[in-house]
Amino acid sequence: MPEERSEHAVSQRVLTVPNVLSALRLVGVPVFLWAILTEHDALALVLLAASGITDWLDGTIARRYGLVSRLGQLLDPVADRLYIASTLFGLAWRDIMPWWLVAVLLARELFMAVVVLIARRHGWLGLPVHFAGKAATFNLLYAFPLLLLGDGDGPAARIAEPIAWGFAWWGVSLYWLSGILYAMQLRRLLAVDRAAAA
Repeated sequence: MPEERSEHAVSQRVLTVPNVLSALRLVGVPVFLWAILTEHDALALVLLAASGITDWLDGTIARRYGLVSRLGQLLDPVADRLYIASTLFGLAWRDIMPWWLVAVLLARELFMAVVVLIARRHGWLGLPVHFAGKAATFNLLYAFPLLLLGDGDGPAARIAEPIAWGFAWWGVSLYWLSGILYAMQLRRLLAVDRAAAA
């Protein structure tokens, strides 16, 4: 495994606090999807907020206390993507977000699926999470509840909507930027492997 893949030692431990937090986020996905589709917006907002907080907590705890694990490296991005996908579907279904924007974000997911597939074919189970990817997730997880809150007629909705779209556009831009950075990272790792083999 190339040294540049991670700044932290990666363990094979399963039962850790960060992994439990990631698992709880995964369990919350179907509940959140039900809440947003049935217009239980208060519950949907609470679950989205909890997802954002636990997303920050699991990474912070893992790095600070040396609890970075292989399972955590797999669970964390899966939970992020499922929340993003379910939120996109729910918001588009309710006409809060245009379907073309959903397509732009899903295209990035397909792009990343190809990057991950190539990485796995060369023996890497995952690429290290970097700042652009986490910043993209942060922006999108703030944009989504604000978009939901902005779907109304009151003063709070009028304030929330432009802020929500600001977070959304930053999130979309950083989401694609992070995908390109992951592809460049994989390219460097492949180059190191080719040089070692030669």
